[in-house]
Amino acid sequence: MMTQSSRRRRAVAAGAAAVTLTAVVALAHDMFLKPAQYFVAPNAAIPAMLLNGTFDQSMNSIARVRLADISIMGPSGRTRIDTAAWNPAGDTSRVVFKAGAAGTYVLGVSTKANAIEMDGKDFNEYLKEDGLPDELARREKSGELATGAKERYEKHVKSIVQVGDSRTSGFATVLGYPAEIVPLENPYSLTKGASLRVRILVDGQPVAGQYVTYGARTASGGTIAEQGNRSGPDGVIAIPVTSPGAWYVKFINMRQVTKQADEVTHQSKWATLTFGVK
Repeated sequence: MMTQSSRRRRAVAAGAAAVTLTAVVALAHDMFLKPAQYFVAPNAAIPAMLLNGTFDQSMNSIARVRLADISIMGPSGRTRIDTAAWNPAGDTSRVVFKAGAAGTYVLGVSTKANAIEMDGKDFNEYLKEDGLPDELARREKSGELATGAKERYEKHVKSIVQVGDSRTSGFATVLGYPAEIVPLENPYSLTKGASLRVRILVDGQPVAGQYVTYGARTASGGTIAEQGNRSGPDGVIAIPVTSPGAWYVKFINMRQVTKQADEVTHQSKWATLTFGVK
């Protein structure tokens, strides 16, 4: 029979585990640009949320001072949006883009670098949960699992929105972000069961062997579980579009750095892409 003291010990242990998991999640936020709708009418407003947490929920907002760029790219070219339009209210940041003529548009938000420190255990959990198997394997092989880390990170997010019926080539525009996912086909010309090829860029160059993850929320509210694969020699990976819904693709490119004045040990560049499928 479990005594009252043993129940208390188990409750304390469970609480500590929950706190640890919460801390790791808090340290490793994904970031997605999620428009209210992926299909809009010409000249319509496009309200969008920046989710700093998961694809479903934001855990904290991003201040204006952290922004490097807000852009919308359409048939008439690229428009950079003043950061005064940014609304970091509560745990979610919001911005309203404005569509013009019919076409396929790219929405983009780029953030400036920030830094965070983690102990060895939290860093390992973060690497495991957020799709960084190469760095985790390197740490294990070199006996560094107990070693803490200080990471300098930056995040760059895009969303593809279809305005009206005309499909245009803006979807393939490279915005010049330090990390970027660039579609090679128009996602709004795809049907269920097709694949969307995207190219993985870091500092403007294709990255071979980059681990990339993807998933979706279906039109009926279900979840397509996150899966992962690696980019090919040309930095290209094919994403199987198995269902209508809201899709995302993401990657984190991480490397070790040395001799940094601020004692940073790792530098990471994050990129995500969202789009809809009917």
